[in-house]
Amino acid sequence: MLELFVYGIVLGSIISLGAIGLTLIYGILRFGNFAHGDLMTAGAYIALFFVTGPLKWVGIPDNMFGPFSFGWRIVVAFPFSMLAVGGIAILLDRILYQTLRNKEAGRVTLSMSALGASFIVRMGVLIIWGPDYKFYKPGLIRPALVLPAGIKIRPDQILILIVVAVLVIAVHLFLKKSRMGKAMRATSDNMELARLSGIEIQKVIYYTWGIGGALAAAAGVLYGIDVQVHPGMGWNFLIPLFAAAILGGLGNVYGALAGGLIIGVVQQMSTAVLLPTYKPAVAFIIMIVLLLIRPQGIFGRSSR
Repeated sequence: MLELFVYGIVLGSIISLGAIGLTLIYGILRFGNFAHGDLMTAGAYIALFFVTGPLKWVGIPDNMFGPFSFGWRIVVAFPFSMLAVGGIAILLDRILYQTLRNKEAGRVTLSMSALGASFIVRMGVLIIWGPDYKFYKPGLIRPALVLPAGIKIRPDQILILIVVAVLVIAVHLFLKKSRMGKAMRATSDNMELARLSGIEIQKVIYYTWGIGGALAAAAGVLYGIDVQVHPGMGWNFLIPLFAAAILGGLGNVYGALAGGLIIGVVQQMSTAVLLPTYKPAVAFIIMIVLLLIRPQGIFGRSSR
């Protein structure tokens, strides 16, 4: 059970990255972005494109990166994937969501348009890469490290925890210390008051989409490193992402982090008594129970 707990922390850290982006978007725009899971998929496949395409063509070697099961190309591709998906998220807002907001569309309309966008992204992935499961470095499995209490963990999973910690700290510092981060927090509290205070709301929205998309891409690549890449991965993450965001309190970044870790741990530990295919149902059950007991989430919506 202790080993499952550790694996749950790894899975939960990936869910947390996606949930933070999701809750940031909700905090500013007040709608559920159902395309967020497929932005994770897009990030994973864009990294795969760089690994098997441009980085290979320019001659960057794919020698092993330390003790990990992937090469240097994925290390280089990682930030490019985050930038690309951040740009895609901004483009989606410019083309789709901003147009609907200008027409005073309601939250349900925005959410349904996001659901349509998710299908478009997924179909694009299927058309370009096909339905097969893929690996960043096929055929190579690194042995697991044995920790105290007999816990086995792969070097890749340790790196995932470190990368997630770095990204979460970066987001925290950005929101707390930077001028744009403070503007985002003010806009989340009261958009009209922020507008009257001279904050450029459209710029805040672009930053929100860019950061949310970049975090989704990072989560997708990290999941691809830990497991594998397939077109339905983001869709499978959608319920856990929403469950984590709701569990922590929609609009609360730190709540999304805690919610993601809780969902990940509970999902993994549930495999001790249930088949792994039931893990999404576990996240859904947690979300429903929480809504019945505490609709505002464990931490409630962020007041900052």
